[in-house]
Amino acid sequence: MTTLQSFDARTGQPLGAALLASSAADIDAAVRAADAAFADWQSSEGTARAALLNALAAALESDREALVALADQESGLGLPRLNGELDRTAFQLRRFAGLAQQGAAFAFTDDPAVAGGPPAGHPAMQRVRVPLGPVAMFSASNFPFAFSVLGGDTASALAAGCSVVVKAHPGHPHTSQRVFGLVQAALKSLNLPAGLVAMVQGAGHEVGVSLVQHPLIAAGAFTGSTRGGAALQAAARQRARPIPFYGELGSINPVVATPQALASGGEALAQTLAGSITLGCGQFCTNPGLLVFQRSEASSAFVAQLVTALQVQQPHVMLTQGMRQALDKGTQAQLAAGAKALLHEPVAALQPRPFLAEVDAATFIAQPDLHEEVFGPASLIVWTDSVAQTLQVLQAVGGSLTVTLWGLNDDTPENRALVRGASAIAGRLLFTGVPTGVAVTAAQQHGGPWPSSTEPMSTSVGDTALDRFLRPVSLQDMPAWLAARHGQPC
Repeated sequence: MTTLQSFDARTGQPLGAALLASSAADIDAAVRAADAAFADWQSSEGTARAALLNALAAALESDREALVALADQESGLGLPRLNGELDRTAFQLRRFAGLAQQGAAFAFTDDPAVAGGPPAGHPAMQRVRVPLGPVAMFSASNFPFAFSVLGGDTASALAAGCSVVVKAHPGHPHTSQRVFGLVQAALKSLNLPAGLVAMVQGAGHEVGVSLVQHPLIAAGAFTGSTRGGAALQAAARQRARPIPFYGELGSINPVVATPQALASGGEALAQTLAGSITLGCGQFCTNPGLLVFQRSEASSAFVAQLVTALQVQQPHVMLTQGMRQALDKGTQAQLAAGAKALLHEPVAALQPRPFLAEVDAATFIAQPDLHEEVFGPASLIVWTDSVAQTLQVLQAVGGSLTVTLWGLNDDTPENRALVRGASAIAGRLLFTGVPTGVAVTAAQQHGGPWPSSTEPMSTSVGDTALDRFLRPVSLQDMPAWLAARHGQPC
């Protein structure tokens, strides 16, 4: 039997009893249970879906104190942050409940018959959407609630009419087990099958690959590293029947600022940026890992203020020892590739110090190692000599969840070019503020070109996240009873 051990994030010592990792038989049983539950859930009404999602939100809130304390031990993220994350998780569950109640998953296009021959004439058609089936949902390390067992992927999949098999993250196994217990109690209270939300766990890649390759799994949803997501995407494609795999992967989230914006922002802006770089110990998918500044006296003065602001920051411990080691490896790789350290205080402790380095644009463009995400409280400044060179830097980045553009208040050819360049590589553009923080709302787009995500047309946050788990079907000359269902699957 393979076991899974949790660790106290602050001490590195084992936490609680070891848990059994899921065997091949366990994975098969979980997927089959989810498939059996999907048979009825896919045709459920919006009211039933809303009732479950609302019940899950209430269950999380009812167990808040114990859940937050346990998640804090396993993640080291702190009680204020985790309480806020639990609030967000309950909010998005209720938001998808509202969407389900409103019939968002049943939206359809009615195209009545037109008399006459083609091309103008055509039969009556109705374009509807049907749920894909059981979804393999991979929990993230850095959000024990919001991107975990009851995170946005689970909420949107249930709202779309899919069942879910969660692959719990080994970084917080006891928190996942406790949340899963709440899920099972809620399902029982609503007389819904236990398999509607199943869970498997394991520290190795075998569990995840086995799950995504199970023939009854219809889609995958993942939040994590580019390396891990790419491996699972390959596994999904290698199936006899490939399935869609929605992965939110690595992102360096460039912040582009004009000299004028840096001059006017001054120390306050430097403090804000320093706080964003170190927020959550830099363990956010939207951490500003790249700062693209055009050379000027104002820009140099701002960087001096940023160094000062970072020096007083006190990041907490990282999620796991492996991530702590990866941070050091990533910063060393940047220095080896030609970057010059502006703030580098190596420490052996689990709690790292902020890191800031700089490099010229030509070196950045020529060195692929500088384009890699460094997960933690670290950022790299790239100095450019012109807007044209700034655009070349953005092109070298390849793909990002966000690009932040400061100082584009006027309609100029240069500013239009920057918006075009940023739009080509990112799913979300910000013109004020910092990229950390992703609102759960109708217009959100949390996904961008590779390597930030596997499917840049989709989002893992926001209302349209449920569209990932619905497939369009056209009904031609359908019988009256089927037309009367108004998009609700059978």
